[in-house]
Amino acid sequence: MLYDLFNYLDLQFDLPGAGVFRYISFRAICALIFSLFISTMIGHRIINRLRRMQIGESIRDLGVEGQAIKKGTPTMGGVIIIIAILIPVLLFSRINNIYLIIMMITTIWMGGLGFMDDYIKVFKKDKEGLHGWFKILAQAGLGLIVGLILFFSPDVVIRENRTVQIREDIEDVQFHASRIKSTQTTIPFVKNNNFDYAQLVGWTGDYQPVAACIAFILIVTFIVMAVSNGANLTDGLDGLATGSSAIIGVALGTLAYMSSHIEFASFLNIMFIPGAEELVIFASAFIGATIGFLWYNAYPAQVFMGDTGSLTLGGIIAVFAILIRKELLLPILCGIFLAEAVSVMLQVSYFRFTKKIHGEGHRIFKMTPLHHHFQKRGNAGIQAILQKPLNVVPESKIVVRFWLIGIILAAITIITLKVR
Repeated sequence: MLYDLFNYLDLQFDLPGAGVFRYISFRAICALIFSLFISTMIGHRIINRLRRMQIGESIRDLGVEGQAIKKGTPTMGGVIIIIAILIPVLLFSRINNIYLIIMMITTIWMGGLGFMDDYIKVFKKDKEGLHGWFKILAQAGLGLIVGLILFFSPDVVIRENRTVQIREDIEDVQFHASRIKSTQTTIPFVKNNNFDYAQLVGWTGDYQPVAACIAFILIVTFIVMAVSNGANLTDGLDGLATGSSAIIGVALGTLAYMSSHIEFASFLNIMFIPGAEELVIFASAFIGATIGFLWYNAYPAQVFMGDTGSLTLGGIIAVFAILIRKELLLPILCGIFLAEAVSVMLQVSYFRFTKKIHGEGHRIFKMTPLHHHFQKRGNAGIQAILQKPLNVVPESKIVVRFWLIGIILAAITIITLKVR
């Protein structure tokens, strides 16, 4: 909105300073500051409102230290994050940009799904929330919408990068002059780093275009479901999911800027994505919103984001990475989410397997998701065999250590684009 307003004032009246809104860096900084201001300033009002409405978290007895004191802490605070993202994006971005439209759809869609889940848990007193199959269908629906838009929209195009050997020891990266529709993505650690999902269905012959569309939508849907559920599992300690998401947002914003800037794209030898520069505005609002929410969500938390926030954060991260063609970097960038999800799958699978074989289930971890393993007394897995229990780690220390790992993973993610 403000972009169009000041652009009009600059062109029609030559208003001094109005032209600064054309710069992505200026608008990104404004979005960051404004989202940070919104999340911190309105945060305490929303928290007080949630308290008056008695929207408190019901805590299960997990047998971990510090769990009981969380009972009654306001939940559904993810609405703070959603508001703090959408308002700056609407103000400082070009809202007719196809990538921003997709991101706003994602934010509202996943926020609505999480809100319904929290509403059932809090107001209907049903701890299970939405049925699991409904969540899966809703996430699949978002994957279908995003996949179809990306596959068919004429505004979603790339300029493909290619390496030209000038001399034996010198290479130059050039871009095709024409913009093309493509299902290509970036592969880490590979020199010729573009991969087209259509190659997966090359055996379908004349039906390849249809098969490529189906395959692409299935891949997009899987990524959305995996990352959003991973973020949801990570949201178990004060500030863990929020801080981890902020770190991931910084990395994604950096990648979006590089992918939309032809000189940086040439330096990194990655495809150039016209129009993706507006995603930098969204990433800045995302970072500001999560950091601002962390003001209240850090240990000891004054508010929890609930599924309203965690599903939204995961969905945003997944779709954002898909839009900038860097989704294959997510296992590295979202390594914390991945570890949390894998720990649950391993725990459940191993317990069922040992129960079937021995009649008694055994555990690899003391408790899952992984962050609870470090909170619980006793031993499990290799510690049980060696009779060497791990010490209980304070919650705040677990969170900070996970953040540090997240920072390292974010740095590695960006470095992979040059290490080939």
